[in-house]
Amino acid sequence: MLDVINTIVPVFLVILLGYFLHAKELLPSPIVGPLNRLVFYLAIPAMIFREISRVSFAAYFSPFVLAGTLAPIFMVFLIGLGVQRFLKIPPSFSGTFLQSSQHGNLGYIGLAVAYYLLGAEGLTAASILAGFMMLLQNFLSVLGLQMFYQGPERKHKAWFFVKKIVGNPVVLSALAGIIFSVLQIPVPTLADRGLKIISDMSLPLALLIIGGSLSFGLIRSNLKLAIGAGILKLLFLPALGLLLYGVLRVPAAQFLPGLILLASPTATVTYVMASEMQGSTELASAAVTMNTLASCLTFIFWLSFFVP
Repeated sequence: MLDVINTIVPVFLVILLGYFLHAKELLPSPIVGPLNRLVFYLAIPAMIFREISRVSFAAYFSPFVLAGTLAPIFMVFLIGLGVQRFLKIPPSFSGTFLQSSQHGNLGYIGLAVAYYLLGAEGLTAASILAGFMMLLQNFLSVLGLQMFYQGPERKHKAWFFVKKIVGNPVVLSALAGIIFSVLQIPVPTLADRGLKIISDMSLPLALLIIGGSLSFGLIRSNLKLAIGAGILKLLFLPALGLLLYGVLRVPAAQFLPGLILLASPTATVTYVMASEMQGSTELASAAVTMNTLASCLTFIFWLSFFVP
């Protein structure tokens, strides 16, 4: 458990550092946006492609781990629908509630925890899983928002997000890395070293950006739904993953990267998606902030069972 604490706490201290840098205007809002795009479109994809393309895909890919990781996401989405109907959540909040309950921050927090806790091999395995998970998460987020979208141009909005899914740079980099790995296409040394330089800035910068994006002003007015989304995201989702890993008899050494990704807090992109499809940006902001901070404790809770 000590190793888990010594890994998780520094990760979240860097996130809090980003928050204080933002508060002191050393990481102001006009900078956070461009830095976020730099990490999302360049640094994280470069890291994922490099990690996957350099290894044997067969050595890191397990269909049982994939099944045990993807199925809980779909199950929590269905549970979220049941909760939405039982609590009679208004349509303007429902789509955002659904995506906040299952759409995890894989690229910025999940991969960082996987790397700093499990090393390069854990990062590689997590990167492969993340590509598949992002496809499903984005699809379910679009579906949930579309189900409760009440604005004009319904088809246009749906097509806009379909393009966002297909053009997701993290997904594309994972697919490209898998192709290079499966076909054993060598990456030239010059290109590999360039990718490493770019990759090395991805995780620390991503954590600072998460901190700089935290907002506490809207939590009180959205407290109940944010807590509900957090319970589904941080407790139900990893618990269902562990249940399925057990049923499929996947050893802990293999499923730990998947568990880390399942336990990741609500993704910041939920705010953008809520804004585009008339969801609740206030709920999205509250859920991201609350779940990000709460995940420090839930990461320690889940991982302490499997890491000494």
